[in-house]
Amino acid sequence: MSGHVLIAPDKFKGSLTAVEVAERVARGLGREHPGLPVETLPVADGGDGTVAAAVACGFERVETVAAGPTGEPVTAAYGLRDGLAVVELAEASGLHRLPGGRLAPLRATSEGTGDLIAAALAKGARRVVLGLGGSACTDGGSGMVRALGARLLDAHGRDLPPGGGALAGLRALDLSGFTRPGAGFVVASDVDNPLLGPEGAAAVYGPQKGVGPDDLPLVEEGLARWADLVEREMGVRVRDRPGAGAAGGVGFAAMAFLGAGLQPGITLLLDLLGFSARLPGARLVITGEGSLDEQTLRGKAPAGVAAAAAAAGVPVVAVCGRRTLTDAQLRAAGIRQAFALTDIESDLTRCMTDAGPLLERLATAVAAQWLPQTPAPAHE
Repeated sequence: MSGHVLIAPDKFKGSLTAVEVAERVARGLGREHPGLPVETLPVADGGDGTVAAAVACGFERVETVAAGPTGEPVTAAYGLRDGLAVVELAEASGLHRLPGGRLAPLRATSEGTGDLIAAALAKGARRVVLGLGGSACTDGGSGMVRALGARLLDAHGRDLPPGGGALAGLRALDLSGFTRPGAGFVVASDVDNPLLGPEGAAAVYGPQKGVGPDDLPLVEEGLARWADLVEREMGVRVRDRPGAGAAGGVGFAAMAFLGAGLQPGITLLLDLLGFSARLPGARLVITGEGSLDEQTLRGKAPAGVAAAAAAAGVPVVAVCGRRTLTDAQLRAAGIRQAFALTDIESDLTRCMTDAGPLLERLATAVAAQWLPQTPAPAHE
């Protein structure tokens, strides 16, 4: 066999991390072709698993105590290498951090994300990549800014309670304790929504976090008040910028307070992880995620991997839990073929609970179809 296989998947949400997916695929390939040269590079698009992907490619994992989405302390991590920090909002402020999985749409806060940023800066970070995705809150990033020294005050000069539900009572900002960090910030996100309006953070993504029809006007009013005060104090207008609505408005706060720019998550992460350096000499790239569907085509990890590999002339196939995309849609995205767990196991529950062993079986099918053995040289 000549040329290596590059395995660059995202997570199978609810079943396997990206690291575990890569390991299982590698094991299955090795079962079919012992000695096959394989390189693994777990990837992410800025959401859950971004720090894990960074650590897998050489970043130091640094743990710290941060506020969870409802204020309880959690142990969260960020990645650090050569002055560059990778901070993942979901690590401290994600839906999976909600106690008992109970949604808290009005009081969930992004404070823990600010704790992670502060810890990374104290550790010497000069550049910060902030991955946004999977947030539990719709607080406009106000919690993150509180953790960095700002105070949000009500009409009586008292500190406002945390969460998006309290923002309607915001009357003043005290920024005497806030100093814009000297580090450079970039937001990794594929969300291009503005902060407010029918395409904004509350209207589009609020329901995922428990914002019901009765709560929506209150949350929207609070975000608008927050935007008015922030933009006046900071001398900027960013509420309408693409990505301001990311992660319940954390994108807005990152732009206004941290001077952050926005880059497509998977493009930024592939560059950060050194994906292009792994392509020369590769005969095949295997990517994947839990569900290959319409969302995949909107900048998710497999589409980004396929685009980058295609530019280098390396064929790409994908593994997944299930797929709803047609062969034509896959080919248009640069994916030659997709292999789904549902192809070999019709029980969806088993696909979730036994995803690892099933994925190894699936990988043997990939090897059989895409990695034919090179005949051994004849011996005289």
